Amino acid sequence: MAVRSSARLTDARIRNAKKADAPYKLSDGGGLFVAIQPTGAKCWRYRYRIGGRENLFAIGEYPALSLQQARAERDKARDLIKQGIHPAAQRRAQKLVATRQAADTFEAIAKEWIEQKRKDWSSYYLSQVETVLSGDVYPDIGRLPIKAVQAAHLLAILKRVERRGAPTIAILIRQWSSAIFRYAVVTLRADQDPAAALKGAVSKPKTKHKRALAQSELPDLLAKVEEARSTPPIKIALQLLLLTFVRPKELRDAAWSEFDLDKAVWEVPDERMKKGTRHIVDFHLKLSRVFHRKLSHPLGAV
Repeated sequence: MAVRSSARLTDARIRNAKKADAPYKLSDGGGLFVAIQPTGAKCWRYRYRIGGRENLFAIGEYPALSLQQARAERDKARDLIKQGIHPAAQRRAQKLVATRQAADTFEAIAKEWIEQKRKDWSSYYLSQVETVLSGDVYPDIGRLPIKAVQAAHLLAILKRVERRGAPTIAILIRQWSSAIFRYAVVTLRADQDPAAALKGAVSKPKTKHKRALAQSELPDLLAKVEEARSTPPIKIALQLLLLTFVRPKELRDAAWSEFDLDKAVWEVPDERMKKGTRHIVDFHLKLSRVFHRKLSHPLGAV
């Protein structure tokens, strides 16, 4: 490649350099030069030696990289060369680290953790975790490298959720965040769990249980259910809840295959139970007749 100038460059000289039929270079000294391509592109290059062999380092393009910036990059490269490190190899290593850090954001690792736990959670709990993290946590710290997330970031989230009147959700966020950080630690992508320091930062609300109905109040409740302006499946569902004391979801998702009306037995399979243990509801003969008479709608529609 022909050399058009050996004097130190100026921005004006580089800017006014015209393209030619063949590539040529304008030297700035110290191994730094700008290569002018037939297309008109102007590229910074640095020529150096390691182990007696000549190498060429592509620094960047002009004018995106100014003359002063190119000289600064040349000086950085020179320091690496003194240590026997090729500047291009160092750049590739830095890009690899940056790419890894981008993949190790709080949100990315949280989603990995969720996938690990998915098989152990109910669909409701899974939906709750994903919804809360997406709405309250990811917008603030989701894109941060997990190592950059501090206790102060999490505390701001917890207090904001608490102020809106959802202290229980704030406590869950701290617990879930702590689990995510512990997962990151064991997978060697975090050094500590900053959420651990926030235990107790939000006060647990006092639980207020509903008053249990007295036995004498049950007939009145059943009468009100019968008089309510609801569809038959809703009324039947309420009556069945009173008779069986199962959880609403267990009743709502019930299938006809679970019922043996002749034996007056309802067997809820373990995969639908909260604790994963099969549950059997044994009805007496009178209740079995009630089933035959009233269950004219599939329970799946309840």
